[in-house]
Amino acid sequence: MAHVITEKCLGERYGSCVAVCPVDCIHPGEYKGEVFMIIDPETCIDCGACIPECPINAIVGSVDEDQAYAQVNAELTPSFKENPKVEERPKNDPPKKPGNKLVN
Repeated sequence: MAHVITEKCLGERYGSCVAVCPVDCIHPGEYKGEVFMIIDPETCIDCGACIPECPINAIVGSVDEDQAYAQVNAELTPSFKENPKVEERPKNDPPKKPGNKLVN
């Protein structure tokens, strides 16, 4: 079961998860007019390396934890896969959305 990037990433996109992914399954793009990242469910090997890297806890460990965004990740994968990698945003950079809090 693949990991899922949730709505918390929408408008944030730290990108620190990309650097630790051993199978290159995390891709950037735009969703609802904002920056976002997705995890390709076909490529993800459930290693868990990305989860502690996200400073706002925007990644969950299974589809069951956020079924709606699991579907979003799967639907956006084909259009996001070809996008160039993003530059990593500093983990201590404050979140842009008031509801998000730094946890790492």
